[in-house]
Amino acid sequence: MKDKPKTSRTQGKGGWLFLIIVLLIYGIVALLDSELTIKAMTSFSQLLDKVLPVLLFVFILIFIVNLLLEPAWVKKYLGSRSGITGWLTAIIGGILSTGPIYPWYALLKDLREKGMKTSLAAVFLYSRAVKLPLLPMLVHYFGFIYTLVLVGYLIVFSIISGLVMERIKI
Repeated sequence: MKDKPKTSRTQGKGGWLFLIIVLLIYGIVALLDSELTIKAMTSFSQLLDKVLPVLLFVFILIFIVNLLLEPAWVKKYLGSRSGITGWLTAIIGGILSTGPIYPWYALLKDLREKGMKTSLAAVFLYSRAVKLPLLPMLVHYFGFIYTLVLVGYLIVFSIISGLVMERIKI
């Protein structure tokens, strides 16, 4: 008997099942401890207030990427033959990206489907460790040389992580 290939419809059932289980747990907790439920819902709404703008920004970026970026462009500037341009684009993009990391996963997945190298996705993610808004405070507390060395190390190790990903060919 042949196995049916998995479709998005069958994969989607796990997500719905998880949602139902979580809602049931929230319902049980609400019955047992309404104060805890109110705290959890308040915490969730505060988190949603922080994450929603970044999610919206990333979804707009994904929409723009789908409209404007052709797979040929992505392959040229972020693909296997992108060279130093691809590496610099990934580093600068990672440094300039803001907000929580998980919304960026969707954009990177979309770019990878269009031809972006896995190594450049790793460089992008690692380069996010350089936080531009925090650099003045870092300089104030630790000095300019320390900040310069730290940023240099972060960029170098982002490149190393990209090279490692390239070697293991994921």
